[in-house]
Amino acid sequence: MERVIIIGSGPAGLTAAVYAARANLNPLVLAGGLYGGQLMLTTEVENYPGFPEGIMGPDLMMHFRAQAERFGARVENVDVTSVDFTKKPFIVRTADDEYHAKTVIVATGASARWLDIPGETHLRGRGVSTCATCDGAFFREKHIVVVGGGDSAMEEALFLTRFGSKVSVVHRRDSLRASKIMAERAHAHEKIEFIWNTAVDEVYGETHMTGLKLRNLQTGATHDFDADALFIAIGHTPNTGIFEDQLDLNESGYIDSPDGTHTNIEGVFVAGDVNDIRYKQAITAAGAGCRAAMDAEKYLEALEYAVATASL
Repeated sequence: MERVIIIGSGPAGLTAAVYAARANLNPLVLAGGLYGGQLMLTTEVENYPGFPEGIMGPDLMMHFRAQAERFGARVENVDVTSVDFTKKPFIVRTADDEYHAKTVIVATGASARWLDIPGETHLRGRGVSTCATCDGAFFREKHIVVVGGGDSAMEEALFLTRFGSKVSVVHRRDSLRASKIMAERAHAHEKIEFIWNTAVDEVYGETHMTGLKLRNLQTGATHDFDADALFIAIGHTPNTGIFEDQLDLNESGYIDSPDGTHTNIEGVFVAGDVNDIRYKQAITAAGAGCRAAMDAEKYLEALEYAVATASL
């Protein structure tokens, strides 16, 4: 019987593990086959407190994991295949094992949607990104392209005008899906131009991005387009597939949590990008992991006190 099982091993999951371990809860972290979350796909992280010179994303996650393990968290690089939250103790299954737990912290994160085009994977972190807040400062006085037409894309484009000499927004349609106020702000900005009815078919570059192949969706014509960076802002997909029938999800598929950590199942908590539709930063995910672990600790104290007093 585990007191706490943490599903996921990004900043939220591993911070929850640090706090749970320091509370002597002996947490088990089911980290996934590839632990570390989205920061494992990030090169240099400059906005995480405590690293004034910046740190590589995978190195930062190694620090997170080492700290959690130092305090006694057990981390297993296995994927959770199913859960059963309909009864207690909760059941968490992997391909080879079944675990029982008094509490579960879900920190499975969200995955950025990519274009799945040639050159994109090779140049991730070298001109291709899904996070303007993370990587925008690397492209001062450069020509930046943003793909997307929703509020997130407009937020990214407006943010990137602080750094780039020019921001070109490429959108598949002839009008934006963004809210009226966000669209108006983007249209009014002198650094932003729009390229309508267009898709990105390829990213060029060897050691860093040098340009794109664009395709007009009305004519089918393609042409090369010089640019220094590509920010893909076509949304995220929360990693909630195994919880769909048991945890309440909002209309976008994120785990619903009115107060930030509690779910509709008493004893199941949530942290990080799997229920964060707004910030999606390592620091906010870490903070959420802290809160979830502290709430799980309080829940266990009450639960175990009730059991102890009932047996008197």
